[in-house]
Amino acid sequence: MTKSPFITLEQAEQLANQFPTPFHLYDEKGIREKARALNKAFSWNKGFKEYFAVKATPTPAILKIFQEEGCGVDCSSYVELLMSQKMGFTGEDIMFSSNNTPASEYQFASELGGIINLDAYEDLAFVKGSLGGKLPETMSCRFNPGGVFAMGTDIMDHPEESKFGMTKDQLIQAFKEMKTEGVKHFGIHSFLASNTVTNDYYPTLAKQLFELAVEVVAETGVHLEFINLSGGVGVDYRPEQTANDILAIGEGVRRVYEEVLTPAGLGEVKLYTELGRFMTAPHGLILTKVLHRKETYRTYIGVDASAVNLMRPAFYGAYHHLTNLSSKSSQTEVVDVVGSLCENNDKFAVNRELPETEIGDLLVIHDTGAHGFSMGYQYNAKLRSAEILLQEDGTPRLIRRAETPEDYLSTVVGFDFDL
Repeated sequence: MTKSPFITLEQAEQLANQFPTPFHLYDEKGIREKARALNKAFSWNKGFKEYFAVKATPTPAILKIFQEEGCGVDCSSYVELLMSQKMGFTGEDIMFSSNNTPASEYQFASELGGIINLDAYEDLAFVKGSLGGKLPETMSCRFNPGGVFAMGTDIMDHPEESKFGMTKDQLIQAFKEMKTEGVKHFGIHSFLASNTVTNDYYPTLAKQLFELAVEVVAETGVHLEFINLSGGVGVDYRPEQTANDILAIGEGVRRVYEEVLTPAGLGEVKLYTELGRFMTAPHGLILTKVLHRKETYRTYIGVDASAVNLMRPAFYGAYHHLTNLSSKSSQTEVVDVVGSLCENNDKFAVNRELPETEIGDLLVIHDTGAHGFSMGYQYNAKLRSAEILLQEDGTPRLIRRAETPEDYLSTVVGFDFDL
């Protein structure tokens, strides 16, 4: 089975002539369509809002697209907050979901009017102290149910091993104390599994959170403003997988909402999502060129990209599909596709069957639009590559230039490098 990239060989050759490979390429049309599909799927909920997870693709041009499509941003650090502020996100268009957080970052989030999503009960006093003894009028708490999260016979994840969130008893106690301290509007947030490729994940999570919400409101008497379903809706990295259907997912959540929340008098609760991977991963790729072939105990295809451009295969053993745009051969070969780092895990594919590949061929690494550039690093003094936006009219736009040696050395103190 195979995948079809959103560019042709002709487009790839033109791009490679204009911008040195490797580089990240994003499809504006696909991103906008995804945002519109999500908003349509949850349009039945009056207050629905997507808070795009900035950590997935922290690139201003991408954030601008989501802003134009009516989305907010979910931030987890000072610079993500700063970038969002500079992009014009204000007030409750910003969700601040962080953990082990410095006081200065809580202060900045509060100054921006963003919603603080509290990760730990123990942090409540710290936040209050950080903000001069007064809590914001709107706050959220992150719930961790513990145990094992399963759907049917499939174990999806192990929340009890996660460092994120608080227990139900801690959440209830936090709500009681926050209400006493003047908080007026409350939210519940939870994240139980990553990259699920099933339309049942969100409805299953929603039912747990909706039932929790009914219990929490009954015990605390707080005004529950919103429930944040967080992320976890994944993408079909492997060609044999079936992509999630966001319309079916939205309908599944609606059914549970009307089954649990509406009869309990909570039919006005807003729903939020915090998707990153689902919104951008399929709409980004890396274009890379074959530089070398090597024959030892295996056949190695050496490309000009490496794990510094996409660390997921090296770090997680994650699968990313590869397409050789250039090859016209009907013959295939089993190869390892590797980068140039002094690390043996610098491999995009291991024992992968590909069309016969030659030096100079252009390869596409699929589904890199999320956690691709953002997880890049500079081992071996490698430089981060450019980011290009394929605009809706089909023209490319440079949205982040490639780094230079001057960039790499700009933070060095005590030596004068005249380059």
